[in-house]
Amino acid sequence: MAINLGTDMGIDLGTATVLVHLRGKGIVLHEPSVVAIEQNTRHVLAVGEAAQKMLGRTPGNIVATRPLREGVIADFEITEVMLRHFIGKVCDKRRLIRPRVIVCIPAATTSVEQKAVVEAVMRAGVRDAFLIEEPRAAALGAGLDIFQPSGHMVVDIGGGTTDVAVISLGEIVVTESVRVGGDKFDEAIARFIRKEVNLLIGERTAEALKVEVGTAFAGSRSLETEIRGRDLLSGLPRSFLARTEHVLEAIHEPLDAVVASVRSVLERTPPELAGDIIERGIVLTGGGALLDGLGKLLSRETGVNVYLAQDPIGSVALGTGRALVELERINHTLISPNRRAASN
Repeated sequence: MAINLGTDMGIDLGTATVLVHLRGKGIVLHEPSVVAIEQNTRHVLAVGEAAQKMLGRTPGNIVATRPLREGVIADFEITEVMLRHFIGKVCDKRRLIRPRVIVCIPAATTSVEQKAVVEAVMRAGVRDAFLIEEPRAAALGAGLDIFQPSGHMVVDIGGGTTDVAVISLGEIVVTESVRVGGDKFDEAIARFIRKEVNLLIGERTAEALKVEVGTAFAGSRSLETEIRGRDLLSGLPRSFLARTEHVLEAIHEPLDAVVASVRSVLERTPPELAGDIIERGIVLTGGGALLDGLGKLLSRETGVNVYLAQDPIGSVALGTGRALVELERINHTLISPNRRAASN
């Protein structure tokens, strides 16, 4: 479907997935942020879903890689190629008018990292680029009225980072970002299975195990599933019946980091805003928020009610769409290479 590229665009540039929102049309793309390249020539073979299928299944000269790690660009060149591919996929390639784009970034991104994102987006063929913090976009996408003089708290758990923020009058009051997310959960599961069971599994198997039987809260569920990998002792393929208890034990460290971050932000929140949060609760967004029992864990550890956003995975992308609508209102708070007025 060809789209007029005069349409403003919001991009949730995530470690695990990329979502693209077009103003007036909603989320039009949701694909893994994976690129398959030929190692020697650096030639790009596949992007997105096609590249995702190659993870862990490629010959030695082909690498399926994620160009973003822990919420920041790890490979500038490949990120630019990926962005150009996704923008071209949802837009008319005969475009004459380049779009304005809002891109989400972790709240604690450094100025160097911000510059890298802006440059990658601008080189991908856009007219103007703005950056917005992920928790602020997530709050907008979750339907919170952040422009009122009252406090809202959002915990956005992505693939590479967890962003916690208290927002009032349209801006972040207190925030903390930790480089812990869904990927760290998967790595912890794979490491636990390797250490305790002598079984080597890939990241896709670890993720499937987390989704199918995993939990963050003891007693929330008790399931089991068969996983397959390579036996580290014999070198041969082997299966293992993994249980919920295995996953819970495996991910306790990254879970502790998320809980500590939430508690830290609450402790630094001004009393009046803290009162608002007690009344309204904490909103969970991001793909990592779908981990079973996470809301129960955070509620137990903070004493505050925790709610899952209506569309946790799409909240940040939806928030970029709302930010585009409110661009005149929030333009001065966004990061931009030239600070043009939104009307230009």
